[in-house]
Amino acid sequence: MINRSDVVTATRRIEGRVRKTPVIAVDLATLPSPTLAKRAATSTPPVVLKLEYLQHTGSFKARGAFNRILAAREAGQLRKTGVVTASGGNAGVAVAHVARSLVTRATVFVPLTAPRIKVDKLLSLGARVHRIGERYQDAYDAAAKHAVDSGALFCHAYDQPEVCAGQGTLAIELERQTEGLDTLLVAVGGGGLMAGVAAALEGRVQVIGVEPVSIPTLAESLAADRPVDVSVSGVCVDSLGATRIGDIAHHVAARAGVRSLLVGDGHIVEARRYLWHHFRIAVEYGAATALAPLLSGHYRPEPGERVAVVLCGANTDPADLVVHPALD
Repeated sequence: MINRSDVVTATRRIEGRVRKTPVIAVDLATLPSPTLAKRAATSTPPVVLKLEYLQHTGSFKARGAFNRILAAREAGQLRKTGVVTASGGNAGVAVAHVARSLVTRATVFVPLTAPRIKVDKLLSLGARVHRIGERYQDAYDAAAKHAVDSGALFCHAYDQPEVCAGQGTLAIELERQTEGLDTLLVAVGGGGLMAGVAAALEGRVQVIGVEPVSIPTLAESLAADRPVDVSVSGVCVDSLGATRIGDIAHHVAARAGVRSLLVGDGHIVEARRYLWHHFRIAVEYGAATALAPLLSGHYRPEPGERVAVVLCGANTDPADLVVHPALD
């Protein structure tokens, strides 16, 4: 599958094409949980937040898209027919951004249910957008067929070695920005980001995959010892709504001992509000998922434990930052 050397290679390949996103330190004593605050006041170092939502296109996905397409170009696999993907969200926008940067064609298949705002973003980046079917799988099947028929390079949203390795460059960057880490919390949907950072940090840092109770792709795959389909619902469906974890992500998680931690929608909403009210950081629910265990007390750092959290994306509607109609 992938390992740290693949991520190091990806880091070199995409250098200068992605942003080095900043980090900030947050004192746990300021968190809303009185129990955590009391414990942190004397024994817990500040938590590091990796502000990856400041990446090109508003999410970490640009890293994997650049590595996938640049690696293909190096291998002579990038043709005039360009690249194709299936995604109505961050992955599609990232592929379109990379294609425009490299002056090649991007074709993106999205389901009919894809939000108009995402489709408009794809069009603004010059992508050719095809809307087909009610489910993501319909768009995926159409994109795969287009790749075969046209010779366009297929870019998976989360389950290709180059994509996962590219996402993992975030971890190499984070290592250089900190004085050492013990634990990294990262949100999981299809698992591409988790796979990349876990491969990069294997044997060095404990990686915890945080996922909504309503979309437990990692938890179910670890329990079954293989990727399995799960039902998808809740506030994170637009960013963490994969129906099953990727094969690469499952393999890396099992090999590297990645833990799954489940959190409820209410805690995810509160984490997103916390970031807005205290830092004026507006992220999508999927990104807030990674912080939710610390705020809710579902994860309590040990004394002296050095913890980091990846805030992975910010393609969100800020209108519901104060009130979420489904939960208030």
